[in-house]
Amino acid sequence: MVQRRFPKVRDLAPLMQFKKPELNGKKRRLDAAYTIDDLRAIAKRRTPKAAFDYTDGSAESEISLARARQAFQDVEFHPDILRPAVDVDTSCEILGGPSALPFGIAPTGFTRLMQTEGETAGAAAAGAAGIPFTLSTLGTTSIEDVKAANPAGRNWFQLYVMRDREISYGLTRRAAAAGFDTLMFTVDTPIAGARLRDKRNGFSIPPQLTLSTIVNAIPRPWWWIDFLTTPPLEFASLSSTGGTVGDLLDAAMDPTISYEDLAVIRELWPGKIVIKGVQNVEDSKRLIDLGVDGIVLSNHGGRQLDRAPVPFWLLPDVVREVGKDATVMMDTGIMNGADIVAAIALGAKFTLVGRAYLYGLMAGGREGVDKTIDILATQLRRTMRLLGVSSLEELNPSHVTQLTRLMPVPRTATEAADASPTRSRGTTSRSSTAATGTTGGAATSSTSPASATASSSTTRRATVEAPARTRATRTRAAAGATGATAEGATAATVDEKPAKATTGARRGTGAASARSAAATSAASTSRPKTTARKTSTTTAAKTAAPRRTAASASSAASAEGRPESESRAEG
Repeated sequence: MVQRRFPKVRDLAPLMQFKKPELNGKKRRLDAAYTIDDLRAIAKRRTPKAAFDYTDGSAESEISLARARQAFQDVEFHPDILRPAVDVDTSCEILGGPSALPFGIAPTGFTRLMQTEGETAGAAAAGAAGIPFTLSTLGTTSIEDVKAANPAGRNWFQLYVMRDREISYGLTRRAAAAGFDTLMFTVDTPIAGARLRDKRNGFSIPPQLTLSTIVNAIPRPWWWIDFLTTPPLEFASLSSTGGTVGDLLDAAMDPTISYEDLAVIRELWPGKIVIKGVQNVEDSKRLIDLGVDGIVLSNHGGRQLDRAPVPFWLLPDVVREVGKDATVMMDTGIMNGADIVAAIALGAKFTLVGRAYLYGLMAGGREGVDKTIDILATQLRRTMRLLGVSSLEELNPSHVTQLTRLMPVPRTATEAADASPTRSRGTTSRSSTAATGTTGGAATSSTSPASATASSSTTRRATVEAPARTRATRTRAAAGATGATAEGATAATVDEKPAKATTGARRGTGAASARSAAATSAASTSRPKTTARKTSTTTAAKTAAPRRTAASASSAASAEGRPESESRAEG
C-alpha cells in the first residue's frame, strides 16, 4: 500500500525554481528554434508574404523541390556498433582550402529583400564558423563589401553569363581582385523558371505597394522600417529594375550561353573554377575533361526546370564516373545535418545550403544565420556519433541506403516487352533496363505500362517504396517457394572512398518477374529479380527484390529480423 505524507517545504524548494525570462525578443525566438523548420516558421511570421514566398517557393508545381527533400527523408542509415566516436572531426579540405564543416553558404539573389542585413550577415557568420560564403551575381551587396564583412574567411563568387558579356567579365575581374578564391560558373539559368508564387503575389523588384501588400505589411512593420531606412537595393549586374524576378532574369540572362563562354571565363579567372547546375553524368564527364576543378550537382533549388533530376539521386553515378578526377559537390533539398552526412557518405566532397541560410536570416539577421549553422553542425555531429564515425573520411556508402517512391518507366510498350523476361501464365512481370558501370554496376528498374494494367482479379498492384539509382546500398533478399534466403549483390563502392568490408549490398539492381519455375535460380543469382504485384495464392513463388515492394516487404523484414516498414506510392 502506498504511504502518503504531507509535503515538506525543503522538498518543494528544488521544484519551485522558475526559469529567468528572456527579455530580448530575438534571442527568445532563436533559442526556441531547434530545427531548420523551426527557423522557417519564425521567418514566415516575420517576413512579408511576397518576400518569404520568393525564398520558400520554386518553379511551377514545385515538384523538383519536393522530390529533393523527400530523397533525403527517404534515407536509411546503417550505424556501426561498439565504435566509440567521442571526438568528431567535421573539417575538410575543399578546392584548395580548409572548411570547418562540410557545407558552405550557397549563392542567393536579392538577399536584402529577405532581411536588411543580407549578404553582410551571411558572409560574417560564415567567416566566424570557418566555412565558405558564396556571393551571387544577383546579390544586393557589393563584392568589396562582402570581402570587408569576411576579410579573413573564404569567399566564393557565383557568376551568371549576361547578355552584356562585359558585365560578367567585369564582375569576374573584381572578384579576383578582391581575393575571392573560387568562381562558381552557373549553367542552369539560360532563362528564368516559372516561379508562380512570385506572379501570384505580384512580387517585383523593387517591391510595389498594393492593397494586399499593405494589408500583409501591417503586422510586420519592422520589415518595412528596415527596408525604407536603409540604402536602396543596387545590383551590379542589372542595368535596370522593375518587374518580376522572372522578367529581370529573362532580360539579363543569355540563352545562347555555351562552352565558348566557359573557355573565356576560364582564361579570365586565376583561381579555382566550379560549374554549378550539372544534372547528368555525361555533362559531368565532359566538363572534367575540359579541366574544371569541380562541379555542383544542382537543379537550382527546384527554381528552374520543374521535374528536374534530383541531385542526391544523381550523386553516386557522377562520383563513380568523375569522383577521382574532380571535386563533386551538391545542393538542393538540404534541411538537416543528417542530409549532409548522407551526401558525404555517398561521395560528395562538399554541400551548399541556400534556403536554410535564408530562413535563419529572415528569423533573426546575423544571429539567425549563426543559428542555422549551429543547428546543422549539431545535427551533423550527432548523426556521425550515432553512426560510429569520428571523421568525414570514415563515412562511406555502406552507411546509407537510398529509398525512393519513384521508379523509371520504359518509354514504349515495345521496350518493355524486349526488356522483360518470359511471363508466366496469370502473372504480370516487370520490365527492366540495366546500365552497367564499375563493380556492382548501375542498374535502373522500370515498370511496364502494359503490365501495369493487365492482371487477374486476384492480382493487385503493389505500392512501391524502393531504392533507386543508388551505387551503394544493402540488400537482403527474401527467398522464393523453397524458403531459402538470398543475399543480394555486393555493395558498389565509390572509387575514392574505401568501403567498410562490403557490409551492405546494392538494392535495386534489376527488375522482377514472378516465375514459379525459376524461384530457386532467382534466389541464387547475384542480381535478384523482383515483382511489383501480389499474385493469387496459386502462384508458387515469390522472389524477393533489392527494390522493396509492399509484396516483398513483409518477407524481407522477416528474413532480416526487422519490423516491416510502411510503403506508399508517389506518382
